[in-house]
Amino acid sequence: MRAYAVYLLIRGLGSFAGACAFTLNLVYQIQTVGLGPLELVLVGTVLEVTCFLAQVPTGVIADLYSRRLSVIVGYLLIGTGTLLEGIVPAFLAIVIGNVVWGIGSTCVDGAEEAWVSGELGEDRAPGVFTRGAQVGQVATVAGIGAGVLLAGVGLNVPIVAGAAVWLLLGVTLVFVMPERSFEPAAPAERGSFVAMRGQFVAGARVVRGRPVLVCLLAAGLFLGLGGEGWDRLQQAHFLENLRFPSLFTPVVWFGVFSVVGLLGSVAVTEVVRRRLDPSRPRRLGTMLVVAQLGVVAGVLVFAAAGEFWLAATASVLVGLLRSVCHPLVASWLVANTEQRTRATVFSMSGQVDAAGQILGGPPVGLVGERVGIRAALAVTGLLVLPAVGLYARAVAIGRSRSGPEGGSEGRSRRVRREGADVIP
Repeated sequence: MRAYAVYLLIRGLGSFAGACAFTLNLVYQIQTVGLGPLELVLVGTVLEVTCFLAQVPTGVIADLYSRRLSVIVGYLLIGTGTLLEGIVPAFLAIVIGNVVWGIGSTCVDGAEEAWVSGELGEDRAPGVFTRGAQVGQVATVAGIGAGVLLAGVGLNVPIVAGAAVWLLLGVTLVFVMPERSFEPAAPAERGSFVAMRGQFVAGARVVRGRPVLVCLLAAGLFLGLGGEGWDRLQQAHFLENLRFPSLFTPVVWFGVFSVVGLLGSVAVTEVVRRRLDPSRPRRLGTMLVVAQLGVVAGVLVFAAAGEFWLAATASVLVGLLRSVCHPLVASWLVANTEQRTRATVFSMSGQVDAAGQILGGPPVGLVGERVGIRAALAVTGLLVLPAVGLYARAVAIGRSRSGPEGGSEGRSRRVRREGADVIP
């Protein structure tokens, strides 16, 4: 029970701090620090590179020494990096702060889940993760509200406050976080760059023999190419090219967008979850094609919008559709992989997405710097467009390989017609 309570504390305080610090941090970077489009995107690119490079060595710490230690060090680093960004309004300080934040984030990533699973048992883990996600959602709404209120004092205040909560969390965990079930990983199981290379090679072999997976991973690359520009330039477009209604200040409006987007994503994702059927990959693919096409259209409408409400509607719509696409892609990957290779393919998908963001961010930022933010956002929409064609191609491949009924559902029906006793 102690580990369970500590995990919920971590999820609650961590989510509150993140929402408080980051809901308006781009506004801080634009209005207080004076970063341009290229600098905004470069900050995000540096963060992605840091997380990509630090993932393996921080995993070694968690596997070799202590998952508890990794989590504690992670939150202390996250708080330190965020604090540096909030108290020193300069581009270099923000870059360094994001490097420190990224290292801390990779220390926490995976170690937190591995720790609580070890302490409570794998059979209890799904329920614990679900409850933790619910606590995190409530805390996120509270953090958004706190960030908006504190921004009235100064745009850096919610960033400093979020950093203080993270630092307090790290110090508290030193005294209350138990670790009774940890056993160091065997040498063959420890993370290393050699293991990462081996994992990538194994994943490539699996993907190479399955055209559907080739399409899905290629689509993920294009999503990554366009994703960084959208994430970093969306608020800049509102601030520089649109006029906010006088009902609220821009800071409050961004808080409203965040809350509406969060609650909408929870509702829409739940609706999609209930309709997901991994045994019918054609349906998954069709839903994904429609959703991703909506993302492209929404981004292009947002880039061209000259009226606030049109831009706000497009922005929220893009956020909702992006939240829908993630479980659809995950379900489609599950439907096209086997248990023994599934984790490898998922890891490879994450690496492809990160590589896309690293490669796509700077060129989009350069377009924003030289031509304008509208043009940069339009480029992000066009970069994502090939993903729609690749998803459609994957649907067509699945149809041709499984017959008119498609996927495992079609195979199951054929087995039933043939009088088989077991339906795969």
